[in-house]
Amino acid sequence: MKLGIFVNTNTQLAAVLGITDAALAQGHTVDIFAMDDGTRLLSDPAFAAVSGKTGVTMAFCDHSAQHLGTKPASLPGSISCGSQFENATMNHEVDRLIVL
Repeated sequence: MKLGIFVNTNTQLAAVLGITDAALAQGHTVDIFAMDDGTRLLSDPAFAAVSGKTGVTMAFCDHSAQHLGTKPASLPGSISCGSQFENATMNHEVDRLIVL
């Protein structure tokens, strides 16, 4: 199963990390898309590190990050800077979606 996690707040980091680890442990893959206040998590090393795990893809909304000034100077190459297209693609491709 492919799980999608739509992150639009910066208050649920522990949930993102825990749900992602639990899904991966069960053999699932996880797509994460951050926008709005969720892009504030990009500066948290624990959030960014999730993108390097096998089975995880991560993208964020560049417009949100630029609007909020939350786009770090450098990010792991495994995090895609994108738009609502990446969000729409995630919603289309995942089997289940969680909004945090």
